[in-house]
Amino acid sequence: MKIALISDMHGHALALEAVLADIQRRQVDQIICLGDVATIGYQPQKTLALIKSLGCLCLMGNHDAALLQPHRAADFQIAPSMLPSLDWCAGQLAEEDFAFLRTFLPLAEAPLGGQDTMLCFHGSPQANTDIILATTPEVELDRFLDGRRASIWAGGHTHLQMLRQHEGMLVVNPGSVGSSFRSVYKPGSPPVLNPWAEYAIVSWQTGHLSVDCRRVAFDRQATKEAIIASRVPNQEWWLAQYRDEEVMYESGA
Repeated sequence: MKIALISDMHGHALALEAVLADIQRRQVDQIICLGDVATIGYQPQKTLALIKSLGCLCLMGNHDAALLQPHRAADFQIAPSMLPSLDWCAGQLAEEDFAFLRTFLPLAEAPLGGQDTMLCFHGSPQANTDIILATTPEVELDRFLDGRRASIWAGGHTHLQMLRQHEGMLVVNPGSVGSSFRSVYKPGSPPVLNPWAEYAIVSWQTGHLSVDCRRVAFDRQATKEAIIASRVPNQEWWLAQYRDEEVMYESGA
């Protein structure tokens, strides 16, 4: 059994296409989407359509919830600076897209094989706005997990790939397909992105579990062109990510 975990696409369709191509080469049995599909980025409708075409299990991210309930955006930790992007992305979607978002689940369990299971969520089993990091204290993890047991806990939200062990269970974050962060996000300071897309593959065979955290290249020039063509409100921030990356490579850093 191989399950690909994808999360935090954030409207970055070209990155998602690159990840899906890599997944196809790996011959996985199932894909699970951990949420935050169609906000912030330049192609929200196309990204959502790609996820819908997979027919996969989808978890409700905080951004997905904010699209459905924009009057509660602050409750879902959407920063004021992101509200124009949220409104713009919502305006790109049709009613059938919102209907698809409403099918997303807050929590789901997936069988792996034998007695092993994987519990899937966006932030934590408690809320899609919770943050689980490699440095999260164990007592806080216990509070998030609330006595539940599973072989693997799979969540996104932080945009940081992670694999840690807790009380015999593996806690996995596949990272972000559409906006992989270089460091932990600090409110009030715009994040800087890595120049790749991220996802993970969970493998189970005769009781043996493994997790492969993967990084996938995507076409940055085509991405810049798509961003410019889209007129997404946070266009300059997106473009700055790729300009900075070019400077870094040219300098030999």
